[in-house]
Amino acid sequence: MDPQAFIRLSIGTLGLRAKSSTHTLTPPCVCEIRLRGFPIQKMQIPIVPSSETNPDSHSIASSFYLQESDLKSLLTPKCFYASTASLEIAIFSDRKSTHCGVGVKRQQIGTFKLDVSPEWCEGKSTVLFEGWSGISNNRGKTGIGADFHLRVKLEPDPRYVFRFEDETKLSPQIVQLQGSTKQPIFSCKFSGDRGSEGDPLISTFRSNSSNGSHTDAERRERKGWKVKIHDLSGSAIAAAFITTPFVPSTGCDWVAKSNPGAWLIVHPDPYRPHSWQPWGKLEAWRQRSGTAREDSIFFRFHLLSDGNKELLMSEVSINAEKGGEFLIDSDHLAEGGEAPVGPAEEVGFVMSFRMRGGGKCIEQVVQLAVKHVTCVEDAAIFMALAAAVDLSVEACRPFRRRVRKGNRHCW
Repeated sequence: MDPQAFIRLSIGTLGLRAKSSTHTLTPPCVCEIRLRGFPIQKMQIPIVPSSETNPDSHSIASSFYLQESDLKSLLTPKCFYASTASLEIAIFSDRKSTHCGVGVKRQQIGTFKLDVSPEWCEGKSTVLFEGWSGISNNRGKTGIGADFHLRVKLEPDPRYVFRFEDETKLSPQIVQLQGSTKQPIFSCKFSGDRGSEGDPLISTFRSNSSNGSHTDAERRERKGWKVKIHDLSGSAIAAAFITTPFVPSTGCDWVAKSNPGAWLIVHPDPYRPHSWQPWGKLEAWRQRSGTAREDSIFFRFHLLSDGNKELLMSEVSINAEKGGEFLIDSDHLAEGGEAPVGPAEEVGFVMSFRMRGGGKCIEQVVQLAVKHVTCVEDAAIFMALAAAVDLSVEACRPFRRRVRKGNRHCW
C-alpha cells in the first residue's frame, strides 16, 4: 500500500506570563489559533507564575493537517488576503466584566504571527519556533506586559486514503486512492438479516437485549445488521455487527443517549480458527433539536484492550442531515479519553472518516495514519469501524411513532 503525503503542524507548550511584577494576568486567558482555510481553534492558556518556569514540553494544544494542495493554496497570494499567509494566534483575557451595568468585551492581550514559507513544503520534521515571544496587540504596540511561550513543529504525517465506492448497505468495493489512481483493495459485505442465529459471528457475541420472538416491539428495533470486510482473495479479515439494538427510548421515536445502540468491531482470532476477537465498541445515538435538519448523531468509540478494558478513544457528533467527520486523534480526545500508547505528541492522528448524512451523498473517504497501520489487516479493521459509523446514521433515523403530548423528552 502506497501512502499519500500529509504534514502535521502542531502548536503546543503554551504558556503566558507577565513581563514584570508590575503587571498581572488574571485567568482565564484564551487564544484563537487561525490558519487561512481552516476552522478557528480555541483553547485556554495556562498562566506561568515565574520567569524561571517553563510550560509542559510535551503538551499539544492544537494541530492542523495539510495536504500538498493546502500548502499551495497558503503560498498563493489571494485578492482579499495579505500577500503572505500566516499562522496567527490571538490571545485574550477571557474574564467577563461589566461597566455601569453594561457587559465589557473581552480584552485582547496580543497576537503572535508566523508566516507560511516554502520551508513548509520540504516534507522534513522541523521546529519552526520554540520559546518565549513578546506579543503585541492589534494596533502594533509592544510592551503591553505579557510574554507568550509556544512551540510550533512541522513533521511529515503520511496517510493511507481509502474510499467506499457506494453506500455501505449496497456492499460496495473499497479502493485505495493514490493521486489520480485508485486500486481495489477490499470488498464490503453488508447483511441486515434478522434471522442470523446460525452465523457464528452473531451467536458468539449475542447481546442479551436482542433475543426474543418477532413481536411488535421487536419489529420496532434495528438489529441483526452486520458487515464483513473481505480481502481480494475473498477471506473475511474484519467485521462489525450490532450487539445492542437501536430502539426508541421510552416516550420518544428516536435512539436516545440513555439507551444507545452499539456495535462490536472484531477481527479473526489468530489462535482459534473460525473465531473472532473483539477489538472495539462503537455506540451511537441521536440528539434532537428544533428541526430534523438540526439533529445530531453522536458517536462514542472505545478500544478494547487485554482483559476487555475499555479506553475511550473518540466522542464526536455530526449533523444528521449534512454528515460530517468521525475522528480518532489524540490531539482532539474527548474529556476522559486516553491515548492508546505514549503521549499525544507520539500518537497524534489515527483515523478520519468523512461520511454522508441522512439527506446528503458525498464520497465516503477514510484516512489512516501510516504509523498505526502495519499490515492490510490493520487497515481492514478500520474499514469495519467506518462501515459501522456510516450504518449508525441509518440506524439512528427516527422511528415512525406518535408521541403522546407531555412526554416528548429523552435523555
